[in-house]
Order: sequence, then structure tokens, then C-alpha cells
Amino acid sequence: MAETDFWTGSERYLCDRELAQSFHIARTLGMPLLIEGEPGTGKTELPIQYAKDKGLELFVYPTGSKSNVEQFVARFDHVKYLRDSQIEILNSQREEKGLKSRLSTGGRNPEKLADYVAKGPAAKAYSTPNSVLLIDEIDKAPREFPNDLLYALSHRKFIMPESNEIIEVSEANMPAIVITSNREQELPTAFKGRCIYHYIHFPEADTMREIIAKHYPKVEDRIVDVALDVFYHLRRIGLERSPTTRELLNWLKYVKNYSTSEAVDKIQKLEGLGTLIKTQTDLERVQQKILNNPMDFNRRSTPN
Repeated sequence: MAETDFWTGSERYLCDRELAQSFHIARTLGMPLLIEGEPGTGKTELPIQYAKDKGLELFVYPTGSKSNVEQFVARFDHVKYLRDSQIEILNSQREEKGLKSRLSTGGRNPEKLADYVAKGPAAKAYSTPNSVLLIDEIDKAPREFPNDLLYALSHRKFIMPESNEIIEVSEANMPAIVITSNREQELPTAFKGRCIYHYIHFPEADTMREIIAKHYPKVEDRIVDVALDVFYHLRRIGLERSPTTRELLNWLKYVKNYSTSEAVDKIQKLEGLGTLIKTQTDLERVQQKILNNPMDFNRRSTPN
């Protein structure tokens, strides 16, 4: 029976009420949860932290421009099958000549086609009750990829290539499936219709403070205050690529090793700017703003 408890996060992951509700509904109905939102909002971390917290097996498929159903579900190894078939012929010839030694096929039998089916993350997840399957950044895949998944999502089964073995799960035993998208391209309507949908909005400062506390509970409030002030200021000035939660956490991981006064000074001076800014244009823009309006980046550096 699939895990359908109402999961609200863990010591390492903050799952807000609306996201927790969507995730709960998806698991209860045996449907995938499709999460959209800008990068760095914790989409990928949800299934990873859920599997870790619950002690469940996790299968991950990172999608890309060459993704296809064969990689995702299973593929038939024609080369290995042909080689083993030739070995069987050679073994027969050796036996006719009275030779006792045999060439090895590694325990595979060409008469059993299932021996040559290499299962991908989807087939493994469907074969493992109470598991978790992450399809990460599906918007990077060719458009036919989500369309090709419609049958499997609707019927909860895969048919293995060549061997025609059927891997099927009930609604109750459906793995917890999370699909993430950064909305680089619009997904097919029919595909979305097979999923429970949730959009993660970028967290406000209060929520971000809670996220930071999950990761670095011992960081001084003063450091967090100044870092958040700078972080959200950078997000407001219209950069090509605004800094994300992940990048803020990396920045804090660096500065937290210093004393409070040293850390505040480093934040004020934007030391380690490359942790937050990822394009040359944005870097030049931020540096120009610092020269013109230095107080914009250190408003919290002076005690109230």
C-alpha cells in the first residue's frame, strides 16, 4: 500500500500547506504531481527529501533534449542478445566436437527475452511498491516525450520491449511520482490532465527565513537579516537571472564560517557575488549599481 500520510516536510525541507495538500492528493489518487515554478524553489528537493524522510527507495530520471520513453522505461539490448545467441551456437559446435568447456553468457538465456531488457527508472519504480519516482525538468525534453507517457500514466502499466512483459501497479500501490518543470516550454494539455498540478511561488522573506533555519539553525539573526535584505534587493532590480533559494543558501554557507561582524561586512561588500549572480550582464549591472548607490546594499548594516 502506498504511503498516503499527510507529509508536511522534514528537518531539512519546508513544505508549505498548499504544496503538502497537492502532494497528499496525488499520492492518495495514485496520480503524478506536476510542480512548476522558477528554479530554486524546492521542486526537485520535495521527492528527494520525502523519500529520505520516509526511508523509501528513490528513482530519478533527469530529462534532457534527447530524452525518450525507451531510456525512461526500458530498452532491449540487441547487441548483447545477438552476442549471446552466437555464443550458444559456438557452444553447440564445441559440444559436437567433444569439448567440455563452454563459453559464458553471464547466466543469460537467449530463449528468455526478459534477460535482455534493461529496466529504466520508471519500470523499476513500478516494480517497487511504495517507492518514489522523480521526473526532473520535463520541460527540457522533446515535446513527444510527455505525450508518449500518457498511456502509462492513464493505465498504470508499461509493456517491456521485445519480451512483452507487463509491469503494472494498482492505484493503491502506485509509486509517488513527482514531475518538475521550469516552464521553458508549455507541456501538452492532455499530459497535464493526467497530473495533479501545483505552482510554487517564490517564497517571501518570512518563509525564506524558515528555510534558512532548516539548513543553518545556528546562523546569527543579524547575518540572516542583512543577507535577506541584499538577496531580495537583487531580485527586485530586474536581472536576467535572479538569484534563487539554492544560491542564497550557498552564499550563507560561505559567510557563516566568519564572525557576525565579518560576515555582515562580507555581505555588505557582496563578497562571493558569483555565488548569486550567474551571467556577465547581471554581474556588470550589479557592480554598476553598487558604484552609483552603495547604500542600497547595506541598509541593514547600521544598527537601528
